[in-house]
Amino acid sequence: MPTVKPSTVLGRQLGDELRKFREASGVSMADAAELLDCTKGKISRMENGHVPVRAPDLNALMQAYQVQDLEARARLSAMAQRANRRRREGWWHPYDAVLGDSYRDQIELEAICDSVRTYEVQLIPGLLQTAAYGRAVTVASRAWQTPEEIDQFVEVRLARQRRLTDEDPMSLWAVLSEGVLRQHVGGPAVMRAQLEHLVAMAEQPNITVQVLPFARGAHSGMFGPYLLLSFPQVTSLDLVLTETPTGNIWVEREPAVAHYRTLFDDARTTALPPTESRTLIRRIAKEYQA
Repeated sequence: MPTVKPSTVLGRQLGDELRKFREASGVSMADAAELLDCTKGKISRMENGHVPVRAPDLNALMQAYQVQDLEARARLSAMAQRANRRRREGWWHPYDAVLGDSYRDQIELEAICDSVRTYEVQLIPGLLQTAAYGRAVTVASRAWQTPEEIDQFVEVRLARQRRLTDEDPMSLWAVLSEGVLRQHVGGPAVMRAQLEHLVAMAEQPNITVQVLPFARGAHSGMFGPYLLLSFPQVTSLDLVLTETPTGNIWVEREPAVAHYRTLFDDARTTALPPTESRTLIRRIAKEYQA
């Protein structure tokens, strides 16, 4: 079943108009970023239609770009409202009650990115989790209390995975610490099924899974999990999501994002090759006796 992606046509049209007004006014991307107290990357994502343009930001930009034509201002405002409404109509909208802002942003960006690189130290990445494993993780998090909330959150996680198999699938490259495979989640039967699923997914042409064994010792990526999202053609739009117990943090400044690219390159070159990784995962899966 193909994933229903948000319409980005209006967002791109709005971004294109904003870019033209910015260039006509002589305002640099750096100046626009300073005005909104954000990064050049965010301005670039706005102009490429990759992120929504909120009303306060739009008004500030129109003033900075000296857009005096009332008809043009009304047109941009209406376009922004329609584009943001389209984004809110994504498949995730019915699950708003269980989605935090950063997770909703992640889902929206996954819908339009072309690749995700991730390093995990303790958990199977959400895009590769089975329903039973995802449920065990959700219950353990204590973030959701009622059975209905837990069911909804697990449904969201499974729905996200359709981006790996839809008509235009994104690529996923996951480097997992060996501890991910040995952390008991949900019991032996759940773990065995999860690792068997992980191997099956890793055999798909758009998915690469590598394991970084304990025996490799200390390495540069051992200090925490992260996701690196990339978008078609424009490397400067890359984003990093770091995960913490109290909330996720987006990293978008290019020097910091470049550092995470280096960390991921170190992790993948230190880890076992994909074929050897699948062999190790199969072996560990057999250790979980139901």
